[in-house]
Amino acid sequence: MKEKIYQRLIELTNGKYSSLVLKRLVTSTFSKNFIQRYSKVYEIDLSEVSRDLQSFSSLQDFFTRQLKEGARPIHLHEQTFISPVDAKVEAFGTIKCDAVFTVKNKPYTLQDLLGKDQIAEKYKNGNYIVFYLSPANYHRIHSPLDGTVIRQYVLGKKSYPVNQLGLTYGKKPISHNYRMISELQYQNNKNFALVKVGAMFVNSIQLTNTSKTWKKGQEIGYFSFGSTVVMLFEENFIHFTENIQKGHAVKMGEPIAIMI
Repeated sequence: MKEKIYQRLIELTNGKYSSLVLKRLVTSTFSKNFIQRYSKVYEIDLSEVSRDLQSFSSLQDFFTRQLKEGARPIHLHEQTFISPVDAKVEAFGTIKCDAVFTVKNKPYTLQDLLGKDQIAEKYKNGNYIVFYLSPANYHRIHSPLDGTVIRQYVLGKKSYPVNQLGLTYGKKPISHNYRMISELQYQNNKNFALVKVGAMFVNSIQLTNTSKTWKKGQEIGYFSFGSTVVMLFEENFIHFTENIQKGHAVKMGEPIAIMI
């Protein structure tokens, strides 16, 4: 019953007009008056931010803030994947042989997430990790490894919440929301996928690197609203580092997995 009520409420409010209103609100010059309060409520470390608060033109401008150089040290060992974002580890593990992984007790299939059977096939029996970005987090996305983009495409239209309520009661938002899938090739033709999932109301994934070559730690894009990132790895190619635990916070640049 809770699930049905939640889904109905979201459907009633998640339209193009409510999305437009939200966008106008957070991008308005008036919204800059809320930046100080926002930073206090979410306990944002302003010493890391690359600009003074007064220089931000809107709440949206602050939300997509950049950090000072060196604020996120990059783990440079070439056999290590780093976290592409500041986030909480929502889920991680092994993808079942029938191409299913689980988040908040909801089963997700690779086919639903990736939309293409031939791509999904690569990651059967592989590994996955789901990162949740809260409003408090730094929302720039960085490359987790040196690699070459072999395909990049978009799926989905609307976006539903990907917070605790959304993941628990929503209609499988990770595989239904607007999302951008990037598949990369690295050492000796190995592959991994980075799925950037839009959050409620705003289909807000912006690329800042449109080249085919990604370097570890390089900024590749940002979310204009809170969201989720999913990484997929092929079978027997990685194992997760000891710091990866469900519910634990990670920062961009920290190691998350080591090549086998």
